[in-house]
Amino acid sequence: MGSGSTGLRDKPHGSVRRQFDQLTREIAKFGAVGGAGLLVNLLVFNLVRSVTGLQVVRASVIATIVAIICNYIGFRYFTYRDRDKSGRTKELTLFLLFSAVGLVIENGVLYVATYSFGWDSPLQSNIFKFLGIGLATLFRFWSYRTWVFRTLPAREAIASAESFLEEEPERPRPGSSPRIR
Repeated sequence: MGSGSTGLRDKPHGSVRRQFDQLTREIAKFGAVGGAGLLVNLLVFNLVRSVTGLQVVRASVIATIVAIICNYIGFRYFTYRDRDKSGRTKELTLFLLFSAVGLVIENGVLYVATYSFGWDSPLQSNIFKFLGIGLATLFRFWSYRTWVFRTLPAREAIASAESFLEEEPERPRPGSSPRIR
């Protein structure tokens, strides 16, 4: 055999490369939506704290809820717009469930810092809020991509594409007039 490639070794590498590229794009999109959510979260947190005088963790929970709403819209219509959309009720239920766990992680860090260690200056609160968001984000990324915004199984994607290709335009029968749509 010569130095030419049979393509046998190239295929697995190409598949791995394609999966890596896909994951990289997904992480970038998740990060863009998450970055916007982070800004919303921190802005609302500081606004609620300064305007209302609510306790730190209560203000943080309100901010987290506002960010969760913004993030769902961004994830559904930007990051995961190509994912299965057949079960929106289930999707939203799972999103809210995993977001609630993330809310507990995020605000648990702030709660411990504030009430166990007394670190409650505005700067300290923002640092621990940011740290909590970071830990919760790791959990959310895993749970959203694994359970909430699932990829279409390959069989369903192929069947859907094939059925689209098989559809033939309606043709008028001989002797009948074409329908106006």
